Amino acid sequence: MKTSSYHYKTLKDSPSDAELISHKLMLRSSMIKLNASGIYTWLPLGLRSLKKVENIVRRNMDEAGAQEILMPMVQPSDLWEESKRLSEYGPELLRFEDRNDRSFVLGPTHEEIITDIARKTLNSPKDLPANYYQIQTKFRDEIRPRFGVMRSREFLMKDAYSFDIDENGMKESYGLMRDAYQKIFNAIGFDYRIVSADSGAIGGSASEEFHVLADSGEDKIIFSDDELFASNLELFGEKSDQEIIDQLHKKDGKKYSIKKGIEVGHIFQLGDKYSKSLSLSIQTSEGNINPLMGCYGIGISRIIAASIEQNYDEDGIIFPRSIAPFEAIIIIVGNDKNLLSEAESLKDDLTKIGVDSIIDDRNDSPGKKFKDADLTGIPFQLIVSEKNQKENLLELKIRSEGTSLKENKQNILTKLKP
Repeated sequence: MKTSSYHYKTLKDSPSDAELISHKLMLRSSMIKLNASGIYTWLPLGLRSLKKVENIVRRNMDEAGAQEILMPMVQPSDLWEESKRLSEYGPELLRFEDRNDRSFVLGPTHEEIITDIARKTLNSPKDLPANYYQIQTKFRDEIRPRFGVMRSREFLMKDAYSFDIDENGMKESYGLMRDAYQKIFNAIGFDYRIVSADSGAIGGSASEEFHVLADSGEDKIIFSDDELFASNLELFGEKSDQEIIDQLHKKDGKKYSIKKGIEVGHIFQLGDKYSKSLSLSIQTSEGNINPLMGCYGIGISRIIAASIEQNYDEDGIIFPRSIAPFEAIIIIVGNDKNLLSEAESLKDDLTKIGVDSIIDDRNDSPGKKFKDADLTGIPFQLIVSEKNQKENLLELKIRSEGTSLKENKQNILTKLKP
């Protein structure tokens, strides 16, 4: 793959209405394109990162025993009437009618749909426990979409739903998902905290949020220095930050910190909220029971923006290797035709060791190529030039460290091998 035939287009300046650094850099690096308020197209570079996040999530969900399905974005309103959320959810729920005057909603979440599926397919205790997940587009009609894909109206989400025979089973499923989430966010490379949270419109008896620490976060979280306690500040009501710190310190003598966080995941113990309202029941030796549910969400598209908020400098994005659109970019410096052949050979070598790369073969100045590589956040820059060719060396620039080195090709490949 070469940049000359790829959608590798960058902008010098950020749009004036972009506020967060992630929004500015995603637009400048041509990862996304605005179509309407809170609605974006993911362009090739951005989509590659998005797919890498999906793959990390999918791998860990599969390993945890969840089964992937795909539910419709368009949902019948009568299911929402059964759960009583049609009137409770509020104006973020977009409602419409088809040509036959049947009422539908665009799904902001899928508890109703999955419970309807479960009541038609889960027939006995032998069918439990069960856990289903999907990676699907959601729509919430935000009153004021902002911050790019951080708070958009249409977004990509992973949501999972577990069904268990009793409370112990529900808690065990919840624990499995909690562990899977930690593996996911560790693999991505986040600095994050797991915090107690309000269940909100989803409902249930208990919930926790996964927050990426970033100065641009909309939520405030408090946690002890030993990290045995963490909570969203909204659970403490109207008290000031200092009052909350003093209250907790007086209780246990620990030191506490308050930082801003970006919510990228939320897990819930739902109990029988939906199984009761939608009449999901299973016949057991002790009579009919309503299975207890859990719900587990991850903001797939939001993860890209959250990662940028944690990883950038004055030159642009610094993607972790795990979700970078390409792991390496081979930059050709010079006009010698042999350089392209060398770059293509190097790309083949990278492919063999499992490193995905792209060749920058554009007829642009070296400065433009280096600036674009820095802006787009590709972790490794490999420079192929006439000088390096004569010295039989390969130059490597490591984006996250801002360092460069020259060694023979085999040594460089060994360093880059995953």
